[in-house]
Amino acid sequence: MTSTLALQTNGSTPAKRPAGTTAPAQRRVDSRLLLRESRELVIEHLGQEYRLRRTRNDKLILTK
Repeated sequence: MTSTLALQTNGSTPAKRPAGTTAPAQRRVDSRLLLRESRELVIEHLGQEYRLRRTRNDKLILTK
């Protein structure tokens, strides 16, 4: 199962693209930049907390 996480920094809803236009390139963020030296990161999204954890086997788990 694949899921996509979209990040917004300004809190507004994204503008709709006119029909027939292509989507902009997807942003890519290295997980090491997010986690730095820690094994867990708390992400707040619409008032809910999510935890991004790095396992001992270097896998990522996102939980609510």
